[in-house]
Amino acid sequence: MIKILITDDSSLARGILRDFLESEGSFEIIGEAENGQDSVNKARELSPDLITMDIEMPVMNGLDAITEIRKTSSCGIVVISTHDTAKMAYDAIANGAHDFLAKDLFTSQLSDVKRDEIFRLFKQISKLNKESSIRNEADSNIAAAKTINCVTIASSTGGPMALCHLCSALPENFPVPILLVQHNTSGFDKSFVQWLNGYSRLKIQLAEEGTIPCGGNVYVAPTDKHIIINNSGIAFDNGEPVNNQKPSADILFKSASDIYRNSLVSIVLTGMGNDGAEGTRFVKKAGGITIAQDETSSMIFGMPQAAIETGCVEFILPLNEIADKLVSLANSD
Repeated sequence: MIKILITDDSSLARGILRDFLESEGSFEIIGEAENGQDSVNKARELSPDLITMDIEMPVMNGLDAITEIRKTSSCGIVVISTHDTAKMAYDAIANGAHDFLAKDLFTSQLSDVKRDEIFRLFKQISKLNKESSIRNEADSNIAAAKTINCVTIASSTGGPMALCHLCSALPENFPVPILLVQHNTSGFDKSFVQWLNGYSRLKIQLAEEGTIPCGGNVYVAPTDKHIIINNSGIAFDNGEPVNNQKPSADILFKSASDIYRNSLVSIVLTGMGNDGAEGTRFVKKAGGITIAQDETSSMIFGMPQAAIETGCVEFILPLNEIADKLVSLANSD
């Protein structure tokens, strides 16, 4: 059983989460905390595998609680917050939380697909402090020098912090536009853009239809819309989810490979599932350069591993080397 500590100042919210988690059978609620200080104390006392954390609470807020818990524990932490505190939820990730979910997900209207996705997320995060990783050796082959004109990125669980490190390491004058699919809880995309802008010298913006991608900019796919690139610039596709994802990195990668061909770089970062794997095939087939984050630096290795298993990934790199690789590729001409 996965031991969980629920933290929220609302007894109603705690009850909803308890009922939700106990309905699956793999989770044991070992305690409830009504504020951040209570959560810090019970984390030490009960040693949970995972803590759910509200943000705005009396006595001690969730951000401070996460900071304190991280001094003594590497247990999984998932922030469960309202949209009003979305930016603070991203700050919580910077403080050591693993992911966050919107409170309004936990209703009777929650689909079976989303319900199962949340359960998988909790199970994956609860294992993080128990599993040892094996470093993947980075591909030592040197890509043939070529001009690159666009970078596409796929990320999910663990993505916000990975993107924070990556974007902060890229120079303000990075000459190539970046198109990004980060799997976000619906409604948090604007807050994500605002938060990531605080760490980046590039301009982070929510993608808008008709925009022609330009260097020095990162264009983030809105939630619940597939982002594509065509001869007129950025466009959206309101089709069905692909592999349960909308936006889908596979759709972005394919459309970008059609336009940019061998001048495209694709990157698959940390995340659950296999989004980006099929897209990696398209990029490789078009002659582009393909990169995946290595296992050691990935919070969740699912997406990079799926991309690597296609046999189409050219470089398997630790997170702290990806920015340098991009700069090198951008300046190779």
